[in-house]
Amino acid sequence: MAGRPEGGAKEREVGADGKERNATANGSLSLGTPASPGYAEGPLFRLDRPQATYSPKGSADAEKAALDQAMAAATDGLTELAAQMSGEAADMLEFQIAMLSDDALAAPALEAIAAGEPADMAWRMALDAEIAGYEASEDDYFRARAADLADIRDRVLRALSGEGEQAAPAGAILVGEDITPTRFLQTDWSAGGGIALAAGSAASHVAMLARGRGVPMAVGFGESLAGAGGFGLLDAEHGRLIVDADPVAAAAFHEAAAGFRRGREVARTYLAQPAATRDGTSIRVQVNIADPSDVETVDIGHCDGVGLMRTEFLFGKVLPDEGTQLAAYRKVLEWAGGKPVTIRTVDAGGDKPVPGFTVEETNPFLGLRGIRLSLARPEIFRVQIRALLRAAVHGNLKVMVPMVAVPGEYAAAAALFSDEAAMLAKAGVPHKMPPLGIMVEVPSVAVAPELFSDAAFFSIGSNDLTQYVLAAARDNGRVAALHDVGHPAVLRLIGNVAAFAREQKIPVSLCGDAGGDPAAIPALLAAGLRDLSAVPAQLAAAKAAIAAVEL
Repeated sequence: MAGRPEGGAKEREVGADGKERNATANGSLSLGTPASPGYAEGPLFRLDRPQATYSPKGSADAEKAALDQAMAAATDGLTELAAQMSGEAADMLEFQIAMLSDDALAAPALEAIAAGEPADMAWRMALDAEIAGYEASEDDYFRARAADLADIRDRVLRALSGEGEQAAPAGAILVGEDITPTRFLQTDWSAGGGIALAAGSAASHVAMLARGRGVPMAVGFGESLAGAGGFGLLDAEHGRLIVDADPVAAAAFHEAAAGFRRGREVARTYLAQPAATRDGTSIRVQVNIADPSDVETVDIGHCDGVGLMRTEFLFGKVLPDEGTQLAAYRKVLEWAGGKPVTIRTVDAGGDKPVPGFTVEETNPFLGLRGIRLSLARPEIFRVQIRALLRAAVHGNLKVMVPMVAVPGEYAAAAALFSDEAAMLAKAGVPHKMPPLGIMVEVPSVAVAPELFSDAAFFSIGSNDLTQYVLAAARDNGRVAALHDVGHPAVLRLIGNVAAFAREQKIPVSLCGDAGGDPAAIPALLAAGLRDLSAVPAQLAAAKAAIAAVEL
């Protein structure tokens, strides 16, 4: 597309730290942090547009009825959207539905209505107070949930006013303080477009969704986005947004975008080839999947197996039975055609609550999550174990246990697997004992991997390991700059695990976001890793990045 009307005005360049710098390009330029690489151009669409006004009903009973109806409409909308989603996207929506179904959420608003407030004001005051409490919490989990509450607040307010969510123009760049997962999922990205946020985090759930779908996204622009409007050029490869660029700036942008596209095309040429460094060192590249349907878009010939299959997608409103789990696991194993499929036992807790399973805690990221929760609820864990044992006869299954911190947790899990295998054998049910490994995401394991030499394999979870090493929540935009897998402390721990595994001949891989990040891959290989796993959308870029490394 040709450049927009000439701007000519001197640019103001503002970094993610909020400091102004001298600008040299043309147009109004802001600097942020890349979250999902790519280029987009289109009209800026503000996410924080004022909502339609609400007409008071005149009585407390009528106001209560209006709020009840609006909450039901919001729930129906979320339920309809969730039915179209799978994996982590569906999990996010299910959580919001569960929150809306909790009577405690609306209780303060109902009290305000009884005292004479109209439904919209009562709801807004109640949710704003709740959001403020979450945002002020020292706990990462509650701060991350504030975005869900804001999403719920606005959905109900729109339903009260009779206003649907205003759709962005095709190919628009969405601009605002932050974006909710539901807004992202409701947007049609087929015509292009992108996201530029004043706040946000490159490690947030929405950023993960954006990378998985190839939507350009940059965060941390700060106050430079205040009131931004017009036509935008978003360079999410470097974290830049130019508004109303003149022809010179537009031409430079289009040249960079064309170079990015050429790079993507070159990367695709590596997709069907075995991954290897420039000097010929073979590297295994596996794929991460969040839902069995993910494999429908992946050619098994393009990867060396599944490095991580999450199982949280099964644990929604109702705990899954053995048959449901077996069918999901079997589908992926048969698709893999004998290549290894590493399935992680349910990693509930932290920022992934499951009704009827997880418990409310003041600090859930350091509480009963992952294997700790599974061992605390053996009646639920045993169902998953039986399904995994039965599924193992249908392919090359490996099972890994999340959130292991001490050897006793691994030993307890292994004992349960042995116990269930014995009972299946006694009942004459076909089954097989798969190799049982551990996630390396807690610093205690990375510091002293020798304590876990009984594990069949190690799989490094770079997201949580980085979060715990640097004490920086990956969903908290205020500390997003600290969440860096390239930090020497994180790389030193990864290297420590890789060296020990190599000495002891224990297979080791990495399945976090860093495994598909071209910028991180050289350092990961230098740390000694030879097995990486990435989401499907990043397989080609990962292989291309590996091919450029000289070991």
